[in-house]
Amino acid sequence: MTARADQGNRMLSKVPEVTVWFWIIKILCTTVGESFADWINMTLGVGLSLTALLFTVLLAGVLIWQLRLDRYVPFVYWLTVVVLSVTGTLYTDILTDNLGVPLAVSTTVFAAGLAVVFGIWFARERTLSIHSIVTTPRELFYWLAVLVTFALGTAVGDWVLDLTGWGPGVSVLLPAGLIAAVALGRRLGANAVLSFWLAYILTRPLGANLGDWLASPRADHGRGLGTALTSVIFLAAILATVLYLTRTRADIIDNGRPKPAAAPVAGPTRERIMLGYYAIVAILAGALLAWASAQPHDAAAGDDEGSGTSVTTAAMPGQAASHFPPTEIAKFHTIASDTLALVQAGKQSEAKTRIKDLETAWDQDESTLKPLDGSGWKVLDGQIDDVLHAIRASHPDSTAEAQRLTALLATLG
Repeated sequence: MTARADQGNRMLSKVPEVTVWFWIIKILCTTVGESFADWINMTLGVGLSLTALLFTVLLAGVLIWQLRLDRYVPFVYWLTVVVLSVTGTLYTDILTDNLGVPLAVSTTVFAAGLAVVFGIWFARERTLSIHSIVTTPRELFYWLAVLVTFALGTAVGDWVLDLTGWGPGVSVLLPAGLIAAVALGRRLGANAVLSFWLAYILTRPLGANLGDWLASPRADHGRGLGTALTSVIFLAAILATVLYLTRTRADIIDNGRPKPAAAPVAGPTRERIMLGYYAIVAILAGALLAWASAQPHDAAAGDDEGSGTSVTTAAMPGQAASHFPPTEIAKFHTIASDTLALVQAGKQSEAKTRIKDLETAWDQDESTLKPLDGSGWKVLDGQIDDVLHAIRASHPDSTAEAQRLTALLATLG
């Protein structure tokens, strides 16, 4: 497909105008990416890998639909963003949960991958501006960059929670503050393309943390809405916003209406100064994270699906599981006992297969068990994560595996 022109011989952009509506719906989409991915994974009970495969197939279909269009259509464009958000989240969760890749490593890999995408995109097209998305190659680069930003934002957000132990409410403040700093930088003359992509990346952890805050039980300092209700609320908000934009065409580039005054175009000197400003903001954010990570905190408090790290919390035998249905605890106990026997028999591959049953059963029961006792759930969740990491380690240590399984069995009672 080649770029097409409208009646005025102007090229039609395949993306919306970057207005306040763009950022509102982008945050809504990223929130859905977190909550909907969690809900689908737990409800279907098919595991992260199969869920990711299902969404990859869906993404391929939606992308084909989007690429076949010759102009920006709000419904199709934002549907693509939502599916990309969910898929990118699932890819990061697979790396951390299933493959045991540390969040620091996945963050580095995704950041390097995004740099490569931008580098090839610029070398070929000589621009990274989204206002120039008028050809199929540019649109493909754009969607690939969007997918990587979702995966990167998920890894960064989970890594920050892991480092700091912040609760879901507090965790919203850092990305929100950084987005405000980027907005200020843009107003002061920072490079428009750089500012856009920085804000675009930061909306991912903001939306994810917002989703966690709304969905998490009140015992975990959340609002207790659950992943299903949170997903429904934000999907409805996205649909309402898309219908509004479809009706008003408020986000169409060059639609014939007078445009609001844009930020003044700054010269190279001002852009270099503001690049230094962004560097200072990054240093201050890094210093804040270093300080927060050094403070005493329960690392499991910031742990959630995809964090990849947990700290086992000590508990009296059976205490953490005392508020949960005995039949469910017996199920977990049986799987852990079977796995321990396999480890002690030297059957590592069978143990890895059996422990997957525990992960699947635990994820399926999260929405039921977590509201009953958030603290007890967190203890067991941390110990199960410890078991999973030990068994899935690249060089498993049977002694460490047995110790973690024995500790889990003791907590289950």
